[in-house]
Amino acid sequence: MQNIHIEKRNLIKSPLNYTGGKYKLLPQILPLLPDNIDIFVDLFGGGFNVGINVKADKIIYNDIVSQVVNLLNTFKTNGVDEIFNEILNNIKKYNLSNSTTKTYEDYKCLSSDGLGKYNKDGYLNMRESYNNYKENNFKKDLLFYTLICYSFNNQIRFNSKGNFNMPYGKRDFNKNIRNNLNDFLNKLHKIKVDFYNKDFRELEATSKLTSNDFVYADPPYLITTASYNENGGWTKKDEYDLLNLLDNLNKQNIKFALSNVFEHKGKSNDILKEWSKKYNVNYINSTYFNCNYQSKDKNKNSSVEVLITNYIK
Repeated sequence: MQNIHIEKRNLIKSPLNYTGGKYKLLPQILPLLPDNIDIFVDLFGGGFNVGINVKADKIIYNDIVSQVVNLLNTFKTNGVDEIFNEILNNIKKYNLSNSTTKTYEDYKCLSSDGLGKYNKDGYLNMRESYNNYKENNFKKDLLFYTLICYSFNNQIRFNSKGNFNMPYGKRDFNKNIRNNLNDFLNKLHKIKVDFYNKDFRELEATSKLTSNDFVYADPPYLITTASYNENGGWTKKDEYDLLNLLDNLNKQNIKFALSNVFEHKGKSNDILKEWSKKYNVNYINSTYFNCNYQSKDKNKNSSVEVLITNYIK
C-alpha cells in the first residue's frame, strides 16, 4: 500500500455518528482508491465520512434513511450561519444546556456524570416535537440534528414506526461538535454532490457510469448487529443482490470497492469469502479489534475487516 499514513488533521469528520462509520479507517481506505475519479458513487453513504474526503469531480450520495438524506441536503443548501442559528434556537426553545457559554456547575451537574440530568426533560420534549413534526423542511431537519447532539452517544436510531427513539445522552452542542460541524459544512459547500434516497438496487446512476467513474459500497454487514441491521434489516438476498451489482459493474470495466467483514465475534460470512476470490482483498486493521484475517487468532471477539476491490493499486 502506498502513502498509507494520511494525516487525520487533513480529513473531515462527519457530524453524524454512525455505527461502523469509516472515519478512523480513512487513512487505510483512501490510499487504496483510484487517483482519478470523475463520478464517485457512495452507494450506502451513511454519515458521508468517505465521500466527503474523496477527490472526485462529482459525488453521488445515496442512503436508504430519508431523514439523514434530508439533513445532508439541508446542510448543503443553506448557509453556515443560518444553520448554526437554527440549532441555537432549538437549544434555547427546549431549555437545553450550552456548555460553550456556561459551566457544568451552572447546570448543577458533575463533569463525570455529564449533562443528561439537566437535559432530560427538554430532550424528551424536543424528541416528541420532532416525531410529531409532519412537514419535511429546514426546521425539521435541524431539529433532527439538535436531537442527535443531545442523544445517547450522539447516535441515530428509529423504531418500526419511523420515530426517533434514542434516549438522552451526556453531551450537548459543545465546542468540539460545533467545530466539527463547521468544518464539515464548509467542505460540503465546496464540493459537487447530489443526494439520493434510494434502495441501492434502484439507483439509476449506477447504470450510467463509465470506466472513469467509481462505486464505493459500505453496506450493512450481514453478520453484525447494529441499529441499521436489526430485525432482519439486511438479508442474504440483499447480500447476493449487492454482489451481483458489483459483478455487473466489473463486467462494464467500472472500478468498485466494497467495505465489509469476513468474520465478526465468531461468525463467518462465507458468502462474501467465496465471492471475494474473484477480486483483490485488502485487509484493514480496524480500530476496534486490530485483527488480520491471515492470523491464527480465532478469538470470538475478533473482527476481520476488508476492502475488496476489482483492481490492484
